[in-house]
Amino acid sequence: MKDLKHLYYFEKLLDDANNELVRKARDDGRKCVATLCENIPEPLLNLPGVFSARLRAPRTGSLDMATYYMTSFLCEYTRAILERAIEGGYQFADCLIVPDGCSMLNRCAENMELLHTMQKDGFFHEYMEIPMKADDNGLNLYILQCQNHILTPLAKTFGIDTSDAALRKAVEEHNELCRLIRQIGEYRKEDAPRITGYEYHILTLATYAAPKDLLLPYLRETLAQLADRKPDEKPYRIRVLLAGSEVDDVDAVRLIEECGAYVCADRFCYGSFPGRDPLTLTDEEDALTQICRQYMYRGQCARTMNQAKILERRAYIDRLAKEYRADGIICQQMKFCDPWAYERMVATQVLREEYHYPVLSVDRPYAVGSSGQLRTRVQAFVESVELKKIQGGSK
Repeated sequence: MKDLKHLYYFEKLLDDANNELVRKARDDGRKCVATLCENIPEPLLNLPGVFSARLRAPRTGSLDMATYYMTSFLCEYTRAILERAIEGGYQFADCLIVPDGCSMLNRCAENMELLHTMQKDGFFHEYMEIPMKADDNGLNLYILQCQNHILTPLAKTFGIDTSDAALRKAVEEHNELCRLIRQIGEYRKEDAPRITGYEYHILTLATYAAPKDLLLPYLRETLAQLADRKPDEKPYRIRVLLAGSEVDDVDAVRLIEECGAYVCADRFCYGSFPGRDPLTLTDEEDALTQICRQYMYRGQCARTMNQAKILERRAYIDRLAKEYRADGIICQQMKFCDPWAYERMVATQVLREEYHYPVLSVDRPYAVGSSGQLRTRVQAFVESVELKKIQGGSK
Protein backbone atom coordinates (compact mmCIF):
# COMPACT_ATOMS: atom_id res chain seq x y z
CA MET A 1 0.00 0.00 0.00
CA LYS A 2 1.01 3.60 -0.49
CA ASP A 3 2.62 5.00 2.67
CA LEU A 4 0.45 7.15 4.90
CA LYS A 5 1.59 10.73 4.55
CA HIS A 6 2.09 11.40 8.26
CA LEU A 7 3.07 7.94 9.50
CA TYR A 8 6.78 8.76 9.70
CA TYR A 9 5.95 11.92 11.63
CA PHE A 10 3.88 9.92 14.13
CA GLU A 11 6.70 7.39 14.47
CA LYS A 12 9.16 10.20 15.20
CA LEU A 13 6.81 11.59 17.86
CA LEU A 14 6.94 8.22 19.61
CA ASP A 15 10.75 8.08 19.57
CA ASP A 16 10.94 10.50 22.49
CA ALA A 17 8.64 11.16 25.44
CA ASN A 18 9.57 14.84 25.11
CA ASN A 19 8.41 14.91 21.51
CA GLU A 20 7.97 17.87 19.15
CA LEU A 21 4.32 18.48 19.99
CA VAL A 22 4.97 18.30 23.74
CA ARG A 23 7.67 20.94 23.31
CA LYS A 24 5.40 23.09 21.18
CA ALA A 25 2.61 23.02 23.75
CA ARG A 26 5.01 23.95 26.53
CA ASP A 27 6.49 26.77 24.41
CA ASP A 28 2.94 28.09 24.13
CA GLY A 29 2.79 28.32 27.92
CA ARG A 30 0.77 25.18 28.66
CA LYS A 31 1.58 22.90 31.58
CA CYS A 32 2.19 19.18 31.05
CA VAL A 33 0.27 16.80 33.33
CA ALA A 34 2.12 13.47 33.32
CA THR A 35 0.45 10.22 34.32
CA LEU A 36 1.10 6.48 34.22
CA CYS A 37 -2.26 4.77 33.95
CA GLU A 38 -5.46 4.54 31.92
CA ASN A 39 -7.61 4.86 35.06
CA ILE A 40 -7.46 8.67 35.10
CA PRO A 41 -10.16 10.46 33.05
CA GLU A 42 -8.21 12.21 30.29
CA PRO A 43 -10.55 15.21 29.80
CA LEU A 44 -9.72 16.32 33.35
CA LEU A 45 -6.06 16.57 32.32
CA ASN A 46 -6.73 18.51 29.11
CA LEU A 47 -8.41 21.66 30.35
CA PRO A 48 -7.41 25.07 28.95
CA GLY A 49 -3.79 25.69 29.93
CA VAL A 50 -2.77 22.05 30.48
CA PHE A 51 -2.32 18.89 28.44
CA SER A 52 -1.78 15.24 29.36
CA ALA A 53 1.07 12.88 28.52
CA ARG A 54 1.09 9.19 29.46
CA LEU A 55 4.72 8.48 30.26
CA ARG A 56 6.62 6.00 28.13
CA ALA A 57 10.27 4.95 27.92
CA PRO A 58 11.05 4.50 24.20
CA ARG A 59 14.41 2.98 23.28
CA THR A 60 14.74 1.39 26.73
CA GLY A 61 18.15 -0.09 27.43
CA SER A 62 19.64 -0.96 30.81
CA LEU A 63 17.31 -1.08 33.83
CA ASP A 64 20.10 -1.44 36.39
CA MET A 65 19.39 1.67 38.48
CA ALA A 66 15.63 1.12 38.56
CA THR A 67 16.12 -2.55 39.42
CA TYR A 68 18.33 -1.51 42.36
CA TYR A 69 15.46 0.53 43.78
CA MET A 70 12.54 -1.70 42.76
CA THR A 71 14.00 -5.27 42.44
CA SER A 72 13.92 -7.46 39.34
CA PHE A 73 10.53 -8.96 40.25
CA LEU A 74 8.50 -5.89 39.31
CA CYS A 75 7.24 -5.28 35.78
CA GLU A 76 9.63 -3.78 33.25
CA TYR A 77 7.27 -0.92 32.40
CA THR A 78 7.52 0.60 35.87
CA ARG A 79 11.26 -0.04 36.02
CA ALA A 80 11.78 1.48 32.57
CA ILE A 81 9.83 4.60 33.62
CA LEU A 82 11.90 4.99 36.80
CA GLU A 83 15.15 4.44 34.89
CA ARG A 84 14.20 7.12 32.38
CA ALA A 85 13.17 9.47 35.20
CA ILE A 86 16.54 8.99 36.92
CA GLU A 87 18.21 9.82 33.60
CA GLY A 88 16.25 13.10 33.54
CA GLY A 89 13.96 12.11 30.67
CA TYR A 90 10.77 13.67 32.05
CA GLN A 91 11.86 17.19 32.85
CA PHE A 92 9.15 18.48 30.51
CA ALA A 93 6.44 17.42 33.00
CA ASP A 94 5.00 19.99 35.40
CA CYS A 95 3.26 17.50 37.71
CA LEU A 96 2.73 13.76 38.06
CA ILE A 97 -0.70 12.31 38.89
CA VAL A 98 -0.77 8.57 39.54
CA PRO A 99 -3.70 6.32 40.52
CA ASP A 100 -3.15 3.14 42.49
CA GLY A 101 -3.63 1.05 39.38
CA CYS A 102 -1.22 -1.45 40.95
CA SER A 103 1.39 -1.51 43.70
CA MET A 104 4.18 -1.40 41.09
CA LEU A 105 2.95 1.90 39.68
CA ASN A 106 2.85 3.28 43.20
CA ARG A 107 6.40 2.16 43.95
CA CYS A 108 7.61 3.65 40.67
CA ALA A 109 5.97 7.03 41.35
CA GLU A 110 7.11 7.10 44.97
CA ASN A 111 10.70 6.45 43.94
CA MET A 112 10.45 9.21 41.35
CA GLU A 113 9.39 11.58 44.11
CA LEU A 114 11.88 10.39 46.75
CA LEU A 115 14.79 10.54 44.29
CA HIS A 116 13.77 14.08 43.21
CA THR A 117 13.84 13.07 39.57
CA MET A 118 11.78 16.11 38.48
CA GLN A 119 12.72 19.31 40.23
CA LYS A 120 11.15 22.58 39.16
CA ASP A 121 9.13 25.35 40.74
CA GLY A 122 5.50 24.40 41.29
CA PHE A 123 5.98 20.71 40.49
CA PHE A 124 3.66 18.46 42.49
CA HIS A 125 2.98 14.73 42.92
CA GLU A 126 -0.53 13.41 43.48
CA TYR A 127 -1.57 9.86 44.35
CA MET A 128 -5.15 8.77 43.75
CA GLU A 129 -7.10 5.97 45.38
CA ILE A 130 -9.44 4.52 42.79
CA PRO A 131 -12.22 1.96 43.23
CA MET A 132 -11.68 -1.76 42.81
CA LYS A 133 -15.40 -2.31 42.26
CA ALA A 134 -17.66 -0.59 39.74
CA ASP A 135 -20.66 0.37 41.88
CA ASP A 136 -22.21 3.45 43.48
CA ASN A 137 -19.77 3.47 46.39
CA GLY A 138 -16.88 3.19 43.96
CA LEU A 139 -18.24 6.09 41.92
CA ASN A 140 -18.46 8.34 44.99
CA LEU A 141 -14.83 7.55 45.81
CA TYR A 142 -13.74 8.13 42.20
CA ILE A 143 -15.41 11.55 42.02
CA LEU A 144 -13.87 12.63 45.33
CA GLN A 145 -10.40 11.49 44.30
CA CYS A 146 -10.60 13.24 40.93
CA GLN A 147 -11.70 16.44 42.62
CA ASN A 148 -9.06 16.33 45.37
CA HIS A 149 -6.09 15.04 43.38
CA ILE A 150 -6.65 16.47 39.89
CA LEU A 151 -8.96 19.45 39.70
CA THR A 152 -8.13 21.15 43.01
CA PRO A 153 -4.31 21.02 42.65
CA LEU A 154 -4.49 22.12 38.98
CA ALA A 155 -6.61 25.11 39.97
CA LYS A 156 -4.54 25.96 43.04
CA THR A 157 -1.07 25.49 41.54
CA PHE A 158 -1.51 26.58 37.93
CA GLY A 159 -4.71 28.65 38.06
CA ILE A 160 -6.56 26.29 35.71
CA ASP A 161 -10.28 26.76 35.11
CA THR A 162 -11.91 23.57 36.41
CA SER A 163 -15.52 24.72 36.17
CA ASP A 164 -18.32 22.54 34.81
CA ALA A 165 -18.27 24.54 31.57
CA ALA A 166 -14.52 23.94 31.17
CA LEU A 167 -14.99 20.20 31.73
CA ARG A 168 -17.72 20.05 29.10
CA LYS A 169 -15.51 21.86 26.60
CA ALA A 170 -12.67 19.43 27.30
CA VAL A 171 -15.03 16.51 26.68
CA GLU A 172 -16.04 17.99 23.32
CA GLU A 173 -12.39 18.17 22.23
CA HIS A 174 -11.72 14.68 23.60
CA ASN A 175 -14.68 13.30 21.67
CA GLU A 176 -13.49 14.81 18.40
CA LEU A 177 -10.21 12.95 18.71
CA CYS A 178 -12.02 9.73 19.69
CA ARG A 179 -14.32 9.97 16.69
CA LEU A 180 -11.37 10.35 14.31
CA ILE A 181 -9.56 7.36 15.81
CA ARG A 182 -12.76 5.31 15.67
CA GLN A 183 -13.43 6.23 12.02
CA ILE A 184 -9.88 5.31 11.06
CA GLY A 185 -10.24 2.03 12.96
CA GLU A 186 -13.40 1.09 11.07
CA TYR A 187 -11.23 0.31 8.04
CA ARG A 188 -9.80 -2.65 9.97
CA LYS A 189 -13.09 -4.48 9.43
CA GLU A 190 -12.50 -4.78 5.68
CA ASP A 191 -11.53 -8.09 4.08
CA ALA A 192 -8.53 -6.32 2.62
CA PRO A 193 -7.89 -3.58 5.21
CA ARG A 194 -6.53 -0.30 3.93
CA ILE A 195 -4.66 0.32 7.20
CA THR A 196 -2.36 -2.11 8.99
CA GLY A 197 -2.64 -2.89 12.68
CA TYR A 198 0.84 -1.43 13.14
CA GLU A 199 -0.15 1.86 11.52
CA TYR A 200 -3.28 2.06 13.63
CA HIS A 201 -1.28 1.30 16.79
CA ILE A 202 1.10 4.16 15.98
CA LEU A 203 -1.74 6.64 15.46
CA THR A 204 -3.57 5.57 18.63
CA LEU A 205 -0.44 5.51 20.76
CA ALA A 206 0.43 9.05 19.71
CA THR A 207 -2.91 10.29 21.05
CA TYR A 208 -1.80 9.27 24.55
CA ALA A 209 1.72 10.65 24.27
CA ALA A 210 1.19 14.08 22.68
CA PRO A 211 -1.19 17.04 23.07
CA LYS A 212 -4.46 15.90 21.54
CA ASP A 213 -5.51 19.19 19.96
CA LEU A 214 -2.21 19.43 18.06
CA LEU A 215 -2.73 15.95 16.60
CA LEU A 216 -6.18 16.65 15.17
CA PRO A 217 -5.04 18.16 11.80
CA TYR A 218 -2.80 15.14 11.15
CA LEU A 219 -5.55 12.69 12.04
CA ARG A 220 -8.10 14.45 9.83
CA GLU A 221 -5.72 14.35 6.88
CA THR A 222 -4.93 10.68 7.53
CA LEU A 223 -8.63 9.80 7.59
CA ALA A 224 -9.14 11.61 4.28
CA GLN A 225 -6.17 9.80 2.73
CA LEU A 226 -7.50 6.40 3.81
CA ALA A 227 -10.75 6.98 1.92
CA ASP A 228 -8.85 6.60 -1.37
CA ARG A 229 -6.07 4.25 -0.28
CA LYS A 230 -5.80 1.00 -2.26
CA PRO A 231 -5.23 -2.03 -0.01
CA ASP A 232 -2.95 -4.97 -0.71
CA GLU A 233 -4.70 -7.95 -2.27
CA LYS A 234 -3.73 -10.52 0.41
CA PRO A 235 -2.21 -8.63 3.32
CA TYR A 236 -2.51 -11.30 6.05
CA ARG A 237 -2.99 -15.01 6.81
CA ILE A 238 -5.27 -14.68 9.84
CA ARG A 239 -6.95 -11.90 11.83
CA VAL A 240 -6.25 -11.60 15.56
CA LEU A 241 -7.46 -9.50 18.46
CA LEU A 242 -4.62 -8.41 20.76
CA ALA A 243 -5.77 -8.20 24.39
CA GLY A 244 -4.19 -7.69 27.78
CA SER A 245 -1.92 -5.33 29.64
CA GLU A 246 0.03 -2.21 28.71
CA VAL A 247 1.42 -2.10 25.15
CA ASP A 248 3.28 1.07 24.22
CA ASP A 249 6.08 -0.68 22.32
CA VAL A 250 5.84 0.18 18.61
CA ASP A 251 7.55 -3.12 17.73
CA ALA A 252 5.03 -5.41 19.42
CA VAL A 253 2.25 -5.14 16.84
CA ARG A 254 4.75 -4.97 13.98
CA LEU A 255 6.30 -8.30 15.04
CA ILE A 256 2.89 -9.99 15.18
CA GLU A 257 1.95 -8.73 11.72
CA GLU A 258 5.29 -9.77 10.24
CA CYS A 259 4.27 -13.30 11.21
CA GLY A 260 1.12 -13.02 9.09
CA ALA A 261 -1.40 -12.17 11.83
CA TYR A 262 -3.31 -8.96 11.13
CA VAL A 263 -4.11 -7.16 14.40
CA CYS A 264 -7.70 -6.17 13.68
CA ALA A 265 -8.66 -5.02 17.21
CA ASP A 266 -6.76 -3.76 20.25
CA ARG A 267 -8.12 -4.41 23.75
CA PHE A 268 -5.07 -3.36 25.75
CA CYS A 269 -3.87 -0.39 27.77
CA TYR A 270 -2.80 2.36 25.32
CA GLY A 271 -5.22 0.89 22.78
CA SER A 272 -8.42 2.30 21.33
CA PHE A 273 -10.79 -0.07 23.18
CA PRO A 274 -12.22 1.25 25.39
CA GLY A 275 -9.82 4.18 25.75
CA ARG A 276 -11.05 6.00 22.67
CA ASP A 277 -14.78 5.64 23.35
CA PRO A 278 -16.47 9.07 23.14
CA LEU A 279 -18.15 10.37 26.30
CA THR A 280 -21.81 11.38 26.47
CA LEU A 281 -22.84 14.32 28.68
CA THR A 282 -26.34 15.55 29.51
CA ASP A 283 -27.54 18.71 31.25
CA GLU A 284 -29.28 16.76 34.05
CA GLU A 285 -26.08 16.12 36.01
CA ASP A 286 -22.70 17.76 36.58
CA ALA A 287 -19.96 16.90 34.10
CA LEU A 288 -17.49 15.46 36.62
CA THR A 289 -19.94 12.84 37.85
CA GLN A 290 -20.83 11.79 34.31
CA ILE A 291 -17.18 11.59 33.23
CA CYS A 292 -16.21 9.48 36.25
CA ARG A 293 -19.20 7.17 35.88
CA GLN A 294 -18.43 6.42 32.24
CA TYR A 295 -14.72 5.88 32.86
CA MET A 296 -15.44 3.56 35.79
CA TYR A 297 -18.15 1.42 34.17
CA ARG A 298 -16.61 1.19 30.69
CA GLY A 299 -13.12 0.42 32.06
CA GLN A 300 -11.66 -3.01 31.32
CA CYS A 301 -8.72 -2.89 33.74
CA ALA A 302 -7.92 -6.14 35.54
CA ARG A 303 -7.73 -4.29 38.88
CA THR A 304 -11.56 -4.02 38.93
CA MET A 305 -12.52 -7.22 40.73
CA ASN A 306 -16.27 -7.39 41.23
CA GLN A 307 -17.74 -10.46 39.53
CA ALA A 308 -19.82 -8.50 37.04
CA LYS A 309 -16.73 -6.70 35.69
CA ILE A 310 -14.69 -9.89 35.55
CA LEU A 311 -17.35 -11.58 33.41
CA GLU A 312 -17.82 -8.43 31.35
CA ARG A 313 -14.15 -8.37 30.35
CA ARG A 314 -14.44 -11.76 28.60
CA ALA A 315 -17.74 -10.81 26.98
CA TYR A 316 -16.24 -7.52 25.82
CA ILE A 317 -13.41 -9.31 24.03
CA ASP A 318 -15.92 -11.68 22.44
CA ARG A 319 -18.00 -8.75 21.14
CA LEU A 320 -14.93 -7.08 19.66
CA ALA A 321 -13.72 -10.34 18.12
CA LYS A 322 -17.07 -10.85 16.42
CA GLU A 323 -17.36 -7.23 15.26
CA TYR A 324 -13.84 -7.20 13.79
CA ARG A 325 -14.02 -10.84 12.64
CA ALA A 326 -10.98 -12.10 14.51
CA ASP A 327 -9.89 -15.68 13.79
CA GLY A 328 -8.04 -15.91 17.08
CA ILE A 329 -6.99 -13.98 20.16
CA ILE A 330 -3.57 -13.18 21.56
CA CYS A 331 -3.72 -12.65 25.34
CA GLN A 332 -0.56 -10.97 26.56
CA GLN A 333 0.78 -9.44 29.74
CA MET A 334 3.91 -7.61 30.78
CA LYS A 335 6.22 -10.00 32.60
CA PHE A 336 5.70 -9.78 36.40
CA CYS A 337 2.43 -7.82 35.99
CA ASP A 338 0.38 -9.36 38.81
CA PRO A 339 -3.15 -8.10 37.92
CA TRP A 340 -2.89 -9.14 34.29
CA ALA A 341 -1.12 -12.43 35.09
CA TYR A 342 -4.22 -13.71 36.86
CA GLU A 343 -6.49 -12.18 34.24
CA ARG A 344 -4.55 -13.76 31.36
CA MET A 345 -4.53 -17.20 32.95
CA VAL A 346 -8.29 -17.28 33.53
CA ALA A 347 -9.30 -15.40 30.39
CA THR A 348 -7.26 -17.75 28.21
CA GLN A 349 -9.21 -20.76 29.48
CA VAL A 350 -12.59 -19.02 29.33
CA LEU A 351 -12.07 -17.70 25.80
CA ARG A 352 -11.01 -21.16 24.62
CA GLU A 353 -13.54 -23.33 26.43
CA GLU A 354 -16.61 -21.10 26.66
CA TYR A 355 -16.20 -18.80 23.66
CA HIS A 356 -14.32 -21.34 21.48
CA TYR A 357 -11.53 -19.09 20.18
CA PRO A 358 -8.01 -20.21 19.41
CA VAL A 359 -5.93 -18.32 21.99
CA LEU A 360 -2.20 -17.65 22.24
CA SER A 361 -1.23 -16.78 25.82
CA VAL A 362 2.13 -15.04 26.35
CA ASP A 363 4.05 -12.92 28.80
CA ARG A 364 6.50 -10.52 27.25
CA PRO A 365 9.19 -7.96 28.04
CA TYR A 366 8.41 -4.23 27.98
CA ALA A 367 10.50 -3.72 24.84
CA VAL A 368 9.80 -6.61 22.47
CA GLY A 369 12.37 -5.69 19.84
CA SER A 370 12.87 -8.62 17.47
CA SER A 371 12.29 -11.29 20.15
CA GLY A 372 12.92 -14.63 18.47
CA GLN A 373 10.96 -16.58 21.07
CA LEU A 374 7.81 -14.44 20.68
CA ARG A 375 8.14 -14.54 16.90
CA THR A 376 8.34 -18.33 16.91
CA ARG A 377 5.26 -18.64 19.12
CA VAL A 378 3.21 -16.26 16.97
CA GLN A 379 4.27 -18.05 13.79
CA ALA A 380 3.20 -21.39 15.28
CA PHE A 381 -0.12 -19.88 16.37
CA VAL A 382 -0.78 -18.50 12.88
CA GLU A 383 -0.14 -21.92 11.36
CA SER A 384 -2.40 -23.68 13.87
CA VAL A 385 -5.28 -21.26 13.23
CA GLU A 386 -4.82 -21.61 9.46
CA LEU A 387 -4.92 -25.38 9.80
CA LYS A 388 -8.09 -25.21 11.90
CA LYS A 389 -9.75 -23.01 9.25
CA ILE A 390 -8.78 -25.48 6.52
CA GLN A 391 -10.24 -28.33 8.57
CA GLY A 392 -13.49 -26.43 8.99
CA GLY A 393 -13.14 -25.13 12.53
CA SER A 394 -15.80 -22.76 13.83
CA LYS A 395 -13.27 -19.99 14.41
